[in-house]
Amino acid sequence: MTALWVAVALVVAGFAGWPVTALVFKLARTIDDKADAAKAAEEARRTEQDPSADVTVDDPSPIASRGEPDRATSPDPDAVTAPDAVTAPDGPVDAAGRPAGQAVDGELTAPAAGPASGGPAAGPALPSQRILRGGAIIGVLERLGVCLAILTGQPVAIAYIVAIKGLGRFAELKETPVAAERFIIGTLTSMLWAAGTAAAVKVLFLQ
Repeated sequence: MTALWVAVALVVAGFAGWPVTALVFKLARTIDDKADAAKAAEEARRTEQDPSADVTVDDPSPIASRGEPDRATSPDPDAVTAPDAVTAPDGPVDAAGRPAGQAVDGELTAPAAGPASGGPAAGPALPSQRILRGGAIIGVLERLGVCLAILTGQPVAIAYIVAIKGLGRFAELKETPVAAERFIIGTLTSMLWAAGTAAAVKVLFLQ
C-alpha cells in the first residue's frame, strides 16, 4: 500500500505539475502586460499634458526663394519686363516645367525611402532563438526528484537538484538575461508543487 501511494505522489508531482507551471507562467505574463499597458498610458498622458508638444515652427524661407521677383528693391518697376532666366534642371521635369519631385511652393518632397543602392542587401530575418530548451523534461525530472527526496526523508537532496539545474543552465542564463525570469518562476513553481504533493501524501497516507 505504501508503494502505491508513493507511485501516486510521484505521478501527481511529476506530471500534473506541468499545467500548474504553465498557468503560473500565463499569470506572470498577464501581470507584466498590464504593467506595460499602465506605463504606456501614463507616458501618453504626460505627453498630452506637456505644453512643449504644441509648439509649431514657421517656415523661415523668404519670398525670394520661391522664385518671385522682389519689387521693393527693384529700381524701376517698368524695367522688369521678363522673368529672370532660370537654368534648366538637369533632372526630369513635370508638365508645368518644374523639376520632378518639387511642390508648387518650391518645397522639395522626398520620395519614399528605399534600400540604399550601395549598401548590402538585407538578408532574411533570423529565426528567434528558443530559450530554456528541454524545460518540460527537466521540470518533470526535477519534480520527481524533489518529491522522492521528501518522501524518503532526505530534503537535503533538493539542494543537489537545484545545484545541478543551475549549473546546467548557467551558460544560457548568462547569455540570455530574459531567461532568468522564466528559470526562477519555473523552478520555484515546480519545487513548491512537488514539495506540497509529497508532504500531503506523506502526512495523510504514509503515517
